[in-house]
Amino acid sequence: MRARVEDDAQGRRQVYEACFEPCAIEKGMRIIGGKWTGSILWHLKDGPVRFNDLARMVGGASKKMITERLRQLETQGLVRREVMDTAPVSVHYEITEFGRSALGFLDELRKWSEGLPQEIHADG
Repeated sequence: MRARVEDDAQGRRQVYEACFEPCAIEKGMRIIGGKWTGSILWHLKDGPVRFNDLARMVGGASKKMITERLRQLETQGLVRREVMDTAPVSVHYEITEFGRSALGFLDELRKWSEGLPQEIHADG
């Protein structure tokens, strides 16, 4: 955070704290704020999950989108991918310890969201 000084509409000096990159909130949102990211992490909390099972758990997301998110999460170190030596080949995904560190506030977000008034809709 840095301070920025500007004159307001009445000509008074105002000091604003500006969030310049990397702002901690913005950085966190870039990591877990992508569509389906929180849901994927949440569904991996209880143990390894096969790709097709995960795709069923994350309703509304295409397999292509889930694949993209899983690759991103793997690159960021939040998820681990394991190819099982079976016939046919099976792929499991598992949350890492780093990924688990997000579960606390994802659970708080879940609780907060469940408590929202019915007239508040997530789609706008």
